Amino acid sequence: MLKATLILENGAIFEGESIGSTEDVVCEMVFNTSMVGYQEILTDPSYAGQGVVMTYPLIGNYGANGEDDESRRPWAEALIIRHLAPRGSNFRCTSTLNDYLIRHGITGIQDIDTRALTRILRMQGVMNGVITCEEHYDMDALMEKMRAYRVRGTVERTTIGHVEHIPGPGYRVALYDFGEKINMTKRLSAYGCDLTVYPAHTPAGEVLAGNYDGIMLSNGPGDPADCVEIIGEVKKLYDSGLPIFAICLGHQLMALANGATTRKMRFGHRGANHPVKDLKRGRCFITSQNHGYVVEEGSMDPAVAQVSHVNVNDGSLEGLRYLQKPVFTVQFHPEASPGPVDTDYLFQDFIDLIRQTKEGGRTNA
Repeated sequence: MLKATLILENGAIFEGESIGSTEDVVCEMVFNTSMVGYQEILTDPSYAGQGVVMTYPLIGNYGANGEDDESRRPWAEALIIRHLAPRGSNFRCTSTLNDYLIRHGITGIQDIDTRALTRILRMQGVMNGVITCEEHYDMDALMEKMRAYRVRGTVERTTIGHVEHIPGPGYRVALYDFGEKINMTKRLSAYGCDLTVYPAHTPAGEVLAGNYDGIMLSNGPGDPADCVEIIGEVKKLYDSGLPIFAICLGHQLMALANGATTRKMRFGHRGANHPVKDLKRGRCFITSQNHGYVVEEGSMDPAVAQVSHVNVNDGSLEGLRYLQKPVFTVQFHPEASPGPVDTDYLFQDFIDLIRQTKEGGRTNA
């Protein structure tokens, strides 16, 4: 196997074996605690600009297939693992994970101490890094590249390029694609929605002219505060009074549009077992999460929105219920994939909110 080296911005060096592409890659290094779902993780647009460290030691044991992609292509820049299974053992397997990485040009490294690497990212925070297969690399040049790197322009890269209509027998819903996972579309369709997917920078007026019954704002990558123009359009959507359900980046953009602030977390939430408490129901649910930014606790005017969900592990804000408009938002992924489906009920809440609003009933979630 070809030797590969992972170098972090703090100077830490991990030597291992190359997997996937052999091209040098500079990206932000983050870790995910999921035991399965590596193909869904690689194709989650929220990982655009990032290299994913899998904390579970054995990756690739069920191979890859043509059904589990969550987007039209993988978006993660790199994959960092302890051990790559040489073959996939599953009746749905059509290729090995290594072949999948090579086919899509994803650089990777295996046979490193991912536990030690994760501890660094937990203690010091996520940081930039580089993977190189060069035997004699220029350390100073690589450090300069790492320090200059920033995840940016990712919403523009990951959003759909054209309006797409997915017919259904139920309510007409407009979905803003900021880098959505396909399972979000599948879940809305499962609830009968007649769905139209719009690119991220579609003017709010164009969507509002469509006379939709409700609007969904999707997940997506990057710093929400960078999406200045989109935030302005989200405020127009909010002011329209249409029922809105927003997830992950959409949740953050809606909060920013209404005067709240966001902050970058030290190492974020990325995994499939994060406990979140639904304050209205008084229950804790296990959720799938992938975010490095969060709405600042206490930054939202309590007359505008109230906290609806909190993270049980660290108390961070996981959801908002708006009081003056039929709008509710969550930070986690109720459509999961990969992960638990405990919070799929939120899609039913969205359908109920649309029905109640059309009937002139309650106007909040």
